[in-house]
Parts: sequence; structure tokens; C-alpha cells
Amino acid sequence: MKWRRYDGRKITDPISEAVRKTILREREQGHRLKVCIGTDSQVRGKVTEFATVIVFLREKKGGFMFIANYKTEQKMSIRERMILEVARSVEIAYELCNLLDEHKVELEVHADINTDPHFKSNTALKEAMGYILGMGFVFKAKPDAFASSACADKVC
Repeated sequence: MKWRRYDGRKITDPISEAVRKTILREREQGHRLKVCIGTDSQVRGKVTEFATVIVFLREKKGGFMFIANYKTEQKMSIRERMILEVARSVEIAYELCNLLDEHKVELEVHADINTDPHFKSNTALKEAMGYILGMGFVFKAKPDAFASSACADKVC
């Protein structure tokens, strides 16, 4: 995946190295961090665009994010799309978890899945929750899943 910052600057380092440098820089500046990872998708005609974000929250000092966008023409149901979103987030969380543990940075995985059964995305809630929790990550769904439902949504 190709990563960038919100202002469009490309991240040329492997994502784990970029995150490591970010943690060290933020620590030097006296910030305590928390990382939230989420993915959202939008269907436009035959194309589905995904956006995965790594949100860095500075305790009481705002935050910033790294972004990766990608597209597919693969046709899928809403349930399949929700599970694919979760899989992308878990993939990145898994790649970063040892690094975040080493630096004692909290990690949450956010799913853009509604907890209200009246919404279509709810069909994937139990599977997504089981997948994320089964991997040992902290799970958040709407309305608490801002990394996917607000941040990733904004750049998708």
C-alpha cells in the first residue's frame, strides 16, 4: 500500500518505520500517543474505493493521520465489503502491534459497522467483532469508531 499524510505528502518509508519515527518524534515533543486504525469504503458504479487510516491521537493535543487509498472492481455484498474493511485494518494493526507494544502505545481497531440492527452494515457486526477481538485488539464500532466512520470516510 502507498501511504500519505493528510496534506498529501507521500510516506516513502515502510509504514512500520514511518510509525516508529513518528512515535519517537512525538515522545521527544512530550506527547503521549494512542493509535486507532480504521478502514472505510465507498461504492461508485463498478468501483469500490477503500481508505485505511492510522490515526495518532496526542493526549489532550489533537491528532493526525496516515492514509492509504486503493480501489477494486470486484463485486461484493455489503457483508463482504464490511469484512474486507475489517481485514485491512487488522492487517495494518498486526503489522504495527509489536512496535506499538514496545513503545507502550495503546491501539484500537475501529470498524465502520453500525451496532443498530436497522442498518445494513450490522450484518457483519458479530464476525467483525470476533475477528478483531480474536486477534487480541481492542474493538470499537459505531458510534465510537471515529477512525473508520469519520477519518477514513472523509478521505474515501
